[in-house]
Amino acid sequence: MRRGLLIWSALALVVAGSALAALPRAHVSVRSTSLGPVLVDSRGHTLYAFDLDKGTKSMCTTGVCAASWFPFLTSAKPLTAGGVSAAKLGLAKRANGKWQVMFSGHLLYFFSGDKAAGQVRGASIAHWAALSRTGAKVKPQAGGTGTTPAPAPTPTTTDPYGGGYGSGGGY
Repeated sequence: MRRGLLIWSALALVVAGSALAALPRAHVSVRSTSLGPVLVDSRGHTLYAFDLDKGTKSMCTTGVCAASWFPFLTSAKPLTAGGVSAAKLGLAKRANGKWQVMFSGHLLYFFSGDKAAGQVRGASIAHWAALSRTGAKVKPQAGGTGTTPAPAPTPTTTDPYGGGYGSGGGY
């Protein structure tokens, strides 16, 4: 009896461990937020794009950036709902071999500061934006809430090459 219980316990741990290791199939839909409607995952958590990414190559893979912004990973082509165009969805293979979800040419991420569905705290951080169902960047308007296209980054130096100390992108 005791041996049978041990075998069943071990089997349950193996099954549970493999279930945790498997990435679920991603779902992308739209949710109303203080910024207006933005892309979210199946839990209602806001999806963000990073201005400094280079096509399918993530520029947020180390340090503070990677600790605060998590790639939206999937095991297969994502499903859509809420008027999100499946044609705008794509996948990019990361350096570690995992698949990151893309929308309208943007790699998608979660912000660690968003603790609940519908929060859009990451949209107020430089170089980051939520996305609308069309793929337009959504940022808070100056002095209030609402939807506005993200402005072009303001130059922080007069050096035409962007060099010098303190002129990096923050990540």
